Amino acid sequence: MTEIAQFYNDFQPAHYDIYIEIDRKTKKINGTTKITGIATSTNIAIHQKNLKVSLVEVNGKQSKFEIDTASEALRLTVDKPGEIEIKIDYETKLTDSMMGIYPSYYEVDGVKKQIIGTQFETNFARQAFPCIDEPEAKATFDLALKYDEHPGELTLANMPENHVKAGVHYFDTTVRMSTYLVAFAFGDLQGKYAETKSGVKIGVFATKAHKANELDFGLDIAKRSIEFYEDFYETPYPLPHSWQLALPDFSAGAMENWGLVTYREAYLTLDPDNTSLDMKQLVATVIAHELAHQWFGDLVTMKWWDDLWLNESFANMMEYVAIDALEPDWGIWETFQAAEVPAALQRDATDGVQSVHVQVENPAEIDALFDGAIVYAKGARMLVMVRALIGDTALRAGLKDYFEEHQYGNATGADLWKALGKASGIDVLKIINSWLEQPGYPVVTAKVVDDNIVLSQKQFFIGEGHDEGRQWQIPLNSNYEEVPTIMSKNEVTIAGYQHLREQKGEPLRINVGNSSHFIIRYDDTLLNDILQDVTEFDSITQLQILQDLRLLAEGNQVSYETIVPLLGKFADSKYALVNTSLYSVARNLRKFAAPHTPEEQNLKMLYVKLSAHQVERLGWIQKTNESVDDQLTRPYVVGAAIYGDNETAVAQAHKLFTANQTQLSGLQADVRAAVLINEVKSFGSHELFEKLLAEYRQSADGSYKADICGALTSTKDLVILRELVDKFEDSETIKPQDLRAWFAGVLSNDEGEQLAWDWIRNDWQWLEATVGGDMEFTTFITVIARVLRTEKRLFEFKDFFEPKLEVPGLTREIKMDTSVIESRVKLIAEQGESVNKAIKEAL
Repeated sequence: MTEIAQFYNDFQPAHYDIYIEIDRKTKKINGTTKITGIATSTNIAIHQKNLKVSLVEVNGKQSKFEIDTASEALRLTVDKPGEIEIKIDYETKLTDSMMGIYPSYYEVDGVKKQIIGTQFETNFARQAFPCIDEPEAKATFDLALKYDEHPGELTLANMPENHVKAGVHYFDTTVRMSTYLVAFAFGDLQGKYAETKSGVKIGVFATKAHKANELDFGLDIAKRSIEFYEDFYETPYPLPHSWQLALPDFSAGAMENWGLVTYREAYLTLDPDNTSLDMKQLVATVIAHELAHQWFGDLVTMKWWDDLWLNESFANMMEYVAIDALEPDWGIWETFQAAEVPAALQRDATDGVQSVHVQVENPAEIDALFDGAIVYAKGARMLVMVRALIGDTALRAGLKDYFEEHQYGNATGADLWKALGKASGIDVLKIINSWLEQPGYPVVTAKVVDDNIVLSQKQFFIGEGHDEGRQWQIPLNSNYEEVPTIMSKNEVTIAGYQHLREQKGEPLRINVGNSSHFIIRYDDTLLNDILQDVTEFDSITQLQILQDLRLLAEGNQVSYETIVPLLGKFADSKYALVNTSLYSVARNLRKFAAPHTPEEQNLKMLYVKLSAHQVERLGWIQKTNESVDDQLTRPYVVGAAIYGDNETAVAQAHKLFTANQTQLSGLQADVRAAVLINEVKSFGSHELFEKLLAEYRQSADGSYKADICGALTSTKDLVILRELVDKFEDSETIKPQDLRAWFAGVLSNDEGEQLAWDWIRNDWQWLEATVGGDMEFTTFITVIARVLRTEKRLFEFKDFFEPKLEVPGLTREIKMDTSVIESRVKLIAEQGESVNKAIKEAL
């Protein structure tokens, strides 16, 4: 296996002069790069990938060189160690992989166009120019860019453009930064601008396929986010501008290039007059996440990719801190509880999962590090836990010192904990290390034994798990002060339960606020005490009860049979967070009901029963001054009613569709998905299929396109499903960046499962060639593991993927997802009969 050799050890660049000339018609790139730096060895290597190098000069003299394709290196020998200047002439091509320098395709008024953008994280800068393409190799950059320019086009980069000469655009010298943060773009773009209180210029840019007002929301959030972070970090934004650019083709959600942040269109542009609140929240948090990186990740960068979590976990927490400050009425921390927390708990309970901090032993494993549920969600939970322990005053003071000490340089996790520990007077590393270095998390069992409260910890697994006796430093956060703050042992005993219960006047609860990364298994005495008046608790406590019971059922420590009768208690909740958790449990019941069976029909009736009062209360049309909770609850309950084939809901949705069929994008955004799904399922035709597919191709509204995808993939018409699968490789219809959503939609459709499963096995090589270099690639396997649920499918999954176990970057995912499917198959076999009986009895 190829181990990573870090080229920075032998050559430390200080400055790059980069000249790039691009011809969009031929897709040809000609470039010249001059690198000045210090050679510590006479044999040095510079990263390059797919560059056709024609000339190398060292200190003005032509030099021999060798291209080492396997190591993505240009190797050369210098006379002696010391300061050198290397000049490299090369040519290459624009890629169509959404990596390196690549075109994004779009249409305006039926005319096909393209803009050019970049994506260099993790290690794709080497496809654009020769460099030491490692995060520690920080340098300054002078960029000169020439292209086949048309009148009115905009050219953007990390730094402001200072002049244009002979068609070449020259930009100001950057600050010291890593290669993966270099970015530029050009094309027929529109932009809107603002300025922060401190004088930072803010810009939002998109193609002219978008209405001008679709840039307004992003501009406002970006401006206020920069202002918030300058205040919170007590550290000025380091650059003259902060540009936000929506790219029509973009693999990731967004990328924190310093001064030129790039986004999927859906995560930056939106229709301010018709976008659901949850979509506005998503866009706002994505923007705040990327701008948090401008300090944490860009100003101070992880030393190596094993500390990727330093960037992502922190930005994931800060997006919520920022938006909570900017839009306090949204209650955005509830979104954290509804989205990030369950994702982290589900993924982290599978044996073989990576720890937050993980060693990188192979170049192909770098992209596989980007496990959203672990590096982003679990890591953010760790930091939320630390924030709760030390408080914001210490957090801000520690961060200020951290930025001052490491600005324009690199850091490790230990550097962060040192700064936070110094500011708080708490040994943060001692507490956090057990969470950072170990995979998984504990279940804390709470039981009453001889009038004592006995708490014990043990690693929690969904499915088979190898118990290695791991222990965690657990912040217990109990409402009983007699319970210790930190649980560092396997077992803790607190005497006098009955006295404490009478004294407190409320049930014992652990992990109040759900800020620590573990779940609780209460014994019957303690659980029944909580459940007696469970709807009187705050929304997070109610979510937590449902969430922990669901996970315990997934881990086969309790049965779903015992949870089903509880669901009705929560059905009429006015808390969106509770409804999120309720329908998460309901959605998990679907695996027990085989398609086209009486059991499935009973489950649909349960959905109708759970949602009926809420649909009646809320209706399909928003009311004036409606609460945030009601706006966020409506999509859940109308979606449940449609899934359950509620006749009244089906008729109401059809009426809304008919009234808006001349402009379907004008359907109220929070019910639009349910209306379109209902129309396709209940009133579908090939004519409707063609109409929606045409709307999908023509629209630039990411939210509307997602609703169409969800609707079309829900069809029960096999002919249409076959046509959809045929479109998977038609990039004119389904862009590679959006393919996973379409594939997941068809695969999770009982009628389409076989078609989608056959497609990915037959066309795996095409998929690998199209998106294989992408950090999202392994998530196609994750999607499959979320759906398959039978012995037959488990056998087929193993048969197809086990031969790929030795493929670097796929090994962990295949092993974990095999375990995921195995545990689901076993759970259905063991609990299916009793669960379906409980569903029938709940009607």
